[in-house]
Amino acid sequence: MAEARSPLEVTISVWRAMFLREALDRLFEARAAWLWLLFEPVAYIGFHGFGYGTFHILEMGGMAITMWIISGFVGFLLFRRTWTQVLHGIDCNRAFFVYRQVKPFDAAIVRAVLELIIMTVVGLIIFFFALAMGRVITPELLDPVLLPVDPLMVMVSVVGLWLFGLGFGLVTSVAMHFVPELDHIFKISYLPLIYMSGALLPISMVPPPYRDILLINPVVHGVELLRLGFLPSYHTVDGVSLAYLYACSLGFILLGLALYQRFSRKLVMR
Repeated sequence: MAEARSPLEVTISVWRAMFLREALDRLFEARAAWLWLLFEPVAYIGFHGFGYGTFHILEMGGMAITMWIISGFVGFLLFRRTWTQVLHGIDCNRAFFVYRQVKPFDAAIVRAVLELIIMTVVGLIIFFFALAMGRVITPELLDPVLLPVDPLMVMVSVVGLWLFGLGFGLVTSVAMHFVPELDHIFKISYLPLIYMSGALLPISMVPPPYRDILLINPVVHGVELLRLGFLPSYHTVDGVSLAYLYACSLGFILLGLALYQRFSRKLVMR
């Protein structure tokens, strides 16, 4: 007679199986699906890099413009992709909820972890490709800096953005379950969020009364701190806080878990 598995062993088995399925779907479901994961950030970075170069803007806050765009947009994209993957995790895995071992949170955490791995690989590819093309972190007239000066700050900023994407996805997925029309609003907000988060336009250009409103967005803090990890002398805006980023991330994760627990039955029903 087979020995009964512990709840932890069952959970790990569920996560492993769902992770493999999600990875295969993301990377091989369509022709060259893995290439499109890389194309989006490259297209945005290339387009905005060309635009800034046209106006002879070679640096931003003491940081070379190419690396300024790369660090900001890759950080923002990690948040956005994590959010959207968790947001649609319930609908994309609804068929598996017939098994009592599979819970909505399993789908959310698996998709979030997969997105962290994918975006880490994508970010490294873009960064080292930029280095191979002769781009550096500091403006070219100064002593070139090739690698992030504070890699620990880079890592904690990346994790903070990922955690906020996970928490925000948990909360909004429950909201969208009860109000499906919210999905249209979320899709419309993707593009404005890029610029409101300081990923491709500097927050420092926004006048103080409105800048304080933008600083309510935790993604702004994560993006600016990521750039500080690349170059500690980067001139960021006042009020950027790692504690605020992690406090918001923890708050949304706890709220999301509470909502998943409260509506656990309704979430698995159509």
